[in-house]
Amino acid sequence: DSLKKTMEAVKTLKALRAWADIQKVYNSQRFRAGKGKMRNRRRIQKRGPIIVYKKDDGITKAFRNIPGITLIKITALNILKLAPGGHMGRFTIWTSGAFRQLDKLYGTKKVGSTKKSGFHLPMSKMHNSDLGRLLHSREVSSVLRPQKMECQRPGPKVKKNPLKNLQALLKLNPNALNEKNLRKNRQQTAEKNNIH
Repeated sequence: DSLKKTMEAVKTLKALRAWADIQKVYNSQRFRAGKGKMRNRRRIQKRGPIIVYKKDDGITKAFRNIPGITLIKITALNILKLAPGGHMGRFTIWTSGAFRQLDKLYGTKKVGSTKKSGFHLPMSKMHNSDLGRLLHSREVSSVLRPQKMECQRPGPKVKKNPLKNLQALLKLNPNALNEKNLRKNRQQTAEKNNIH
């Protein structure tokens, strides 16, 4: 929290082996493609590490000239900064004071928050939330009655076209087969007459 010079900040990042991430930011600096160049958004770069601090004793001034680094106060944590673009797992550097402050701010599993009134960490209602595994477990399946196969409902009814399906046509018109045979006989006799 008490860093004041950029040189000290660079040394700290190198000691934490975080300088490779800053180098990645330097290598990604480029001009924006498209119309944004004319709208005061000329340069773009990747995001670097995020530093969470408790009290600003010069830490913001020390890190402000290093590209890609975001500084955020522990009391103002923001999901948009911690996971930019919805991508979880941004490299986060916590100061010791900020890390100690976490339990007071958000509480633990046993004790609620002391800084936020009535705030408790969200707890899962189920120990095992794998429902498929629960439903197919031996304990549940031994208590259930066997499945009645004969009482199953028929599947969704598919409407059949009576012009293409003979069975559907016979349901609508039981005399359809006789009519079809009559038409065939007439056609055959007409063809015989034309030949002679």
